[in-house]
Amino acid sequence: MMPTQKWPEQGWALLQLLLVTSFSQGEEPLCSRRGDPENPQLSKDGDIILGGIFSFHSTWKDKEETYTHKPLPLECTGLNFREFQIAQAMLFAIEQINNRTDLLPGISLGYKMYDTCGSIARSVRVALALANGNEISIAQSEAPCTRPAQVQAIMGETSSSPCMATATVMGPFYIPMISYFATCACLSDKTKYPSFLRTIPSDYYQSRALAQLVKHFGWTWVGAIRTNDDYGNNGMATFTETAQQLGICLEYSVSFFRTDPPNKIQNIIETIKHSTSKVIVAFLSYLDMDVLMNKLSQDNLTGYQWVGSESWIFDSQTAEMDQHHILDGAIGLAIPKAYVSDMKEFILDVKPLISSGTKMFTEFWETLFSCKFNQSNASAENQRECTGHEDLNELQHGFTDMSLMPIFNNVYKGVYAVAHALHNILGCNETCNYKVQLDPFIILQHTRSVKFRTMEGDEVYFNENGDPPARYEIINWQPTEKGIVDFVTVGLYDASLYADKQLSLQNKSLIWAQNSKQVPVSVCSEKCPPGTCKVLQKGKPVCCYDCIRCAEGEISNTTDSVICVKCPPEFWSNDRRDACVKKKPEFLSYEEIMGALLTAASLFGTCMTAVVALIFFRHRKTPIVRANNSELSFLLLFSLTLCFLCSLTFIGQPSEWSCMLRHTAFGITFVLCISCVLGKTMVVLMAFRASLPGSNVMKWFGPTQQRLSVLVFTLIQVVICILWLTISPPFPFKNFQVIKDKIILECALGSTLGFWAVLGYIGVLATFCFILAFLARKLPDNFNEAKFITFSMLIFCAVWITFIPAYVSSPGKFSVAVEIFAILASSFGLLICIFIPKCYIILLRPEKNTKKNMMGKVAPKNF
Repeated sequence: MMPTQKWPEQGWALLQLLLVTSFSQGEEPLCSRRGDPENPQLSKDGDIILGGIFSFHSTWKDKEETYTHKPLPLECTGLNFREFQIAQAMLFAIEQINNRTDLLPGISLGYKMYDTCGSIARSVRVALALANGNEISIAQSEAPCTRPAQVQAIMGETSSSPCMATATVMGPFYIPMISYFATCACLSDKTKYPSFLRTIPSDYYQSRALAQLVKHFGWTWVGAIRTNDDYGNNGMATFTETAQQLGICLEYSVSFFRTDPPNKIQNIIETIKHSTSKVIVAFLSYLDMDVLMNKLSQDNLTGYQWVGSESWIFDSQTAEMDQHHILDGAIGLAIPKAYVSDMKEFILDVKPLISSGTKMFTEFWETLFSCKFNQSNASAENQRECTGHEDLNELQHGFTDMSLMPIFNNVYKGVYAVAHALHNILGCNETCNYKVQLDPFIILQHTRSVKFRTMEGDEVYFNENGDPPARYEIINWQPTEKGIVDFVTVGLYDASLYADKQLSLQNKSLIWAQNSKQVPVSVCSEKCPPGTCKVLQKGKPVCCYDCIRCAEGEISNTTDSVICVKCPPEFWSNDRRDACVKKKPEFLSYEEIMGALLTAASLFGTCMTAVVALIFFRHRKTPIVRANNSELSFLLLFSLTLCFLCSLTFIGQPSEWSCMLRHTAFGITFVLCISCVLGKTMVVLMAFRASLPGSNVMKWFGPTQQRLSVLVFTLIQVVICILWLTISPPFPFKNFQVIKDKIILECALGSTLGFWAVLGYIGVLATFCFILAFLARKLPDNFNEAKFITFSMLIFCAVWITFIPAYVSSPGKFSVAVEIFAILASSFGLLICIFIPKCYIILLRPEKNTKKNMMGKVAPKNF
């Protein structure tokens, strides 16, 4: 948990690697002590000894080494009251076990506790001292060196980096080493640290939990500060990896150590000042957090939302030091609250240890009560004299604060784990088997496999990596009216549950930075609303992006959508681009104006044709009707009626039958119409030829031949239509391409060849008819019908020539309207040009409707 310390340059610590000795062939090697002895600060004899490594002091005085004499021992400074509390928790567990009759009956546990002063080198030194022993008499004894270790297990240390050093050295001896506060995930590697166990979860889980917590509140743009040691670097590496997987970006990630030079610390302050993120994830030890907080207070950097690791988030001393309310509203993970009966009273009852007269506890008492024992006049300095009877209950001090009870409970569980392992090895029931030789490896194996419940009901066991189950409380700093921070539990994290249930927040009101009740916002870019998608900004992290509106036909119905999704073919995007709506079908219907007008024109043409037919029928015996085969005239009127009516099949929603009917009916009726016109034209030409001397052609173009020609020409079109309908007929088709936001209901041609064959055949007949009529336009006749046929064919051909490009370029229902217009225009052209002049004579100029007038000779006029 705590930061890395500098290794002193004296290499004397390595000389304590005392498995030691002399190697003589054929003789049992004898032990001799080398180097200065290491004496424990606290000790008590017992049948089985447990070791303890604590940093009773947080630092030491630097000395300049001359390398001309052996360096003096470290002079420790900065009394650490927290470590005293932790040591008292270990003593409490040992005393409780010694007083029990159901656990290790008849076996007394002793202890030896050393002070490391926060030095990694000294941690290694005292760990070796615990393994080797320091008996003075052994130098002259003939005892073999292959003695058991002095202690059967070691409790410690508090920090990850010292644990890594000591666990590396102690690993080959397989002496169980149980830490209560070292959380670095690297210590779970059993190949490097085979004898290391711990009663606090690995940072692997804490780092992932912090990332999930940040994601839960929608903070995707955060800053990160870490302690520059194994705890901070490894923890932040896991957090960064998990954050990236969850879509969280780090604007900056800086390392910090409390002994860093002022300019480096100031650079960190400037980085925070110039950042745009409002959330800072602090993976710091409590000592580093205290130093950094003081620097932040000098610059009055308030208003940031802090997310903390378990090292400082529930530390009352850190909260007391936050006089400028830098950390108000902080949220983070803490070890679950715990309560151990009578532990608080035991920790605060230090008088039995004071009476032992140890120098360390004298310093402890003097520092705690700001007094001096055996005060002399020369050293008065206005300090009162200690009596040794000062009352802790009247003292407001961090030592009396029990907020670290979860850590004390971890120490408690570690001691009990060793006790249960020893209980199993010694085969204890009512008594224990004293003859069993205690082997560190066997103790380690049994300690790894223990599973029990403490007297408070906590279940204790270790997984294959020597780690306990990962459970955390989510703590929120909520300032009270008295200015004291209240650590409120607002949620839980349990790594043993399914991923979506690991993090759970309770329905409690949270306090955020600057006492706000509104969740802070910390994003590089605002969320993209539905209807837009994210486009990354060049050269920036993935959390920085622009929101681009979805294109037509595409939608995004979620916030922060990465892509816009195309709507299904029958759907189209709405105006907000957040939903697909069904496209409106489009076809030429009777209800709309254009369809109604075309329907009216079709019906008008039909009625007009019927009126003409009625006029012709009533005057069927007149010369103008009988001229040029009245049968063809009535057949032509009938075909024109069908032409007008077939345009109605193009109006309305296409169906399978209407699609097949509209083109075939159109093709057949128009061929019938053109065939009649062609027959009338040929009759005119042949009649003129027959009037020439010696001509006998009319016998080949009599009524029978005329009927037969119309029948043959029409049958050819019928055959073409039958083949088209048989091979690949037209069918209803939903066209999604022409108009993007509408469905065009149209008739697909099926066989394009069949369609153009029908039109082509009509075009051939119309062209041929036009040529013949053009040739007959100057024939001498009072009523030159060839001239009117020429006009009608000219209109017909012009309409259908312009129809092709207009049809191809018209979208949707307009193409159908163009085709109907072409049918009606050509039909009206034939009707008006051929029949209206005759009706005019019949109705208004009856004097010209005589055989004499019809046969009169007139000079031909140029056309």
